[in-house]
Amino acid sequence: MSRILSGIRPTGDLHLGNYLGAIQQWLELQQEHEVFYMVADLHAITTPYDPKQLPQLVKNTVIDYLAAGLDPKKATIFIQSHIPAHSELMWLLNTITPIGELQRMVQFKEKSEQHKDYQNAGILNYPIMQAADILMYKPFAVPVGEDQAQHVELSRDLAKKFNRLFGQVFPEPKVIHTSGKRIMDLINPEQKMSKSLSGGIGLNDSAAIVEAKLKKAVTSNEPRIIREAMHAAKYSDKASQLESKIDPNQKKQFHGVRNLFTILSALGSKVEISKWQAAAEAGEMKFSEFKPALATVIADHFAPFRERRAKLLKDSGYIKEVIAAGNKKAAKVAEATLLEVQQKMGLR
Repeated sequence: MSRILSGIRPTGDLHLGNYLGAIQQWLELQQEHEVFYMVADLHAITTPYDPKQLPQLVKNTVIDYLAAGLDPKKATIFIQSHIPAHSELMWLLNTITPIGELQRMVQFKEKSEQHKDYQNAGILNYPIMQAADILMYKPFAVPVGEDQAQHVELSRDLAKKFNRLFGQVFPEPKVIHTSGKRIMDLINPEQKMSKSLSGGIGLNDSAAIVEAKLKKAVTSNEPRIIREAMHAAKYSDKASQLESKIDPNQKKQFHGVRNLFTILSALGSKVEISKWQAAAEAGEMKFSEFKPALATVIADHFAPFRERRAKLLKDSGYIKEVIAAGNKKAAKVAEATLLEVQQKMGLR
């Protein structure tokens, strides 16, 4: 059984993009692999946050994991900062990481631009911590989106460099490109859905809230754009020839419509999907009818999630047990790897 590692930052309740882009695949992976899923709170503090709220955000993320279907009997669920070995391995990897590699990271440039008043060394060193997270558990593979693949490549490079300098310790983790859907922000559909943007749909959102959010979603009244956007979603096309022929506003509309059809294709029934694809193909799309229908699809799909989450919120004892058991198992693996690294580097 091969080992897999992944995690999400506890910066807010999980949203549709988290679920369709990552967690849905995590649920599949836990059936056939030894999986470690962490709450990445050390990563969360590299951008502005409220320390008084962080503990509850961490707990809520664990609750969301469980409500979404992660099984603590199959998956090791743990808190990153509760395993001190992560930070120590990061420091050791710092000593073999070229500064230029970090400065070229896309995420460093993006985060620095987004948080100009909160720039810190943690943003620069973020990929080293991510490499420590990964290499610590010696996973066979790491499931990531395209925007994170660069960080896994750094982990592979550091694994090779460490093994060459000090002796064999780390296998080179492979990248598993997430098979899930890339869900975009409803209002800014050229950006990924995130907890920091206003156009996200939370997994715990009620039907009324989902419908209210979808009403604000960017769409189009041009049949050609709607048809092409539907086709792009249907066939998972990353690019469309139409995009190069339309103005920026129409391009935004194209991405908005494609996003809604992508959500429908991920959660809707075959009958529902066929109905709206046919409407788009015939130039008869009515978003005043489509958006409420899509809201129902989303709300119905996550009704079990909301029910499980409500029960888990009342059972803090069970949540503590899950975290304690996951931390214990993760610490055992992490401390063994750290000792091996320290011995190879002459520190023990």
